[in-house]
Amino acid sequence: MSFAKALRCRECGREYPLDPIFSCEFCFGPLEVSYDLDGIREAVSRDSIGRGPSTIWRYAPFLPCDVEYKVDLGTGYTPLLRADRLAKAIGLDTLWIKNDTVNPTWSFKDRVVSVAIARARQFGFEAIACASTGNLANSVAAHAAGAGMECFVFIPDDLEQGKVVGSGIYNPTVVKVRGSYDDVNRLCTELSMQYPWAFVNINVRPYYAEGSRTIGFEVAEQLGWRTPDHLVAPMASGSMYTKIWKAFQEFHKAGLIDDPKTRMSGAQAAGCSPITTAFEKGTLNFVPQKPNTIAKSLAIGNPADGYYALKQMQETNGGAEMVTDEEVVEGIKLLAETEGIWAETAGGVTIGCLKKMVASGFIRRDEETVAIISGGGLKTLEAVVDALEEQLHVDPKIESFEAAQRARRGALVGAKA
Repeated sequence: MSFAKALRCRECGREYPLDPIFSCEFCFGPLEVSYDLDGIREAVSRDSIGRGPSTIWRYAPFLPCDVEYKVDLGTGYTPLLRADRLAKAIGLDTLWIKNDTVNPTWSFKDRVVSVAIARARQFGFEAIACASTGNLANSVAAHAAGAGMECFVFIPDDLEQGKVVGSGIYNPTVVKVRGSYDDVNRLCTELSMQYPWAFVNINVRPYYAEGSRTIGFEVAEQLGWRTPDHLVAPMASGSMYTKIWKAFQEFHKAGLIDDPKTRMSGAQAAGCSPITTAFEKGTLNFVPQKPNTIAKSLAIGNPADGYYALKQMQETNGGAEMVTDEEVVEGIKLLAETEGIWAETAGGVTIGCLKKMVASGFIRRDEETVAIISGGGLKTLEAVVDALEEQLHVDPKIESFEAAQRARRGALVGAKA
């Protein structure tokens, strides 16, 4: 049973029933799900969570939907890996990688969609849709296929081919829109008023956004029921970044962990950095930007949760950083070469920004840090293909291989004299 009790305006605090609505009628502020945390505290324990499935549904009491409506593709409880080689390379004592590349459609978006589609089915919707920079479209299409629901995904027309194919394989209606993600989102907002569809990140957004909290729940549980000193997450709309902190707070209020003291920092690409730019200027008022970055999954120029992300940075003594496209590619390669994890461009942003924050001293060497890697690299081949070392091309003879290797690097490691 879900302990969700109401939708609450994040600005004026007014409460609304758990309906498919997303803004306050009084002040037009965004709505967020609130929970009966006292009820959760009585019903849930570390042991009861530990006996649950190895998916996000182990945290079902904290989710805003009834489990009977779930479409479970095996999302969540992804590895939290100790990254000693990467830590040494950038100058940290203790670093953990939360590896969400292994979700069913290879990104953290499976978390938010799992929750959104369950709530949409609970509401009685028969069709599901989204505005997406790619990863969300993949996940919505997959979950719709699993549920047998009609599906429409709207994407910018310049997305990476891997993400376009990654949606089309599930046979939704794929709509490529001439424009940026912000153009796509405006169109979908208008369509949500005309068609009886569940747009996961519009009319059911309050429920959808709650799925990101499961990253925070997992990190706390996997660290032995505690939170790290510092956490770095990629930011597009800013929703995931804010929801991880909300998860830490709710686990504390439910009596599962001590009061969290984690410093929360965000990562953006320089070609789309409205939140980081505002942070650097010392203001809570960000200015929308026109995206121009290879990190297309983070290319949201008018972030819905930008203001709340900036407030959270202040409240947690966290910060924000940005990286160039070249640094994005360097971050992807560094993570792959040190830890064997191939991330998409958003992961390159996270690692690149983490590296810069350590180098500047903003993240101290002795701070235990978690970095969120939100999606897999097969989706963004175009970003790295030209940055890889050229392949050896040899005849099927030892002499040919050894000559080619010597020409590249000199003496062969371990070669017989």
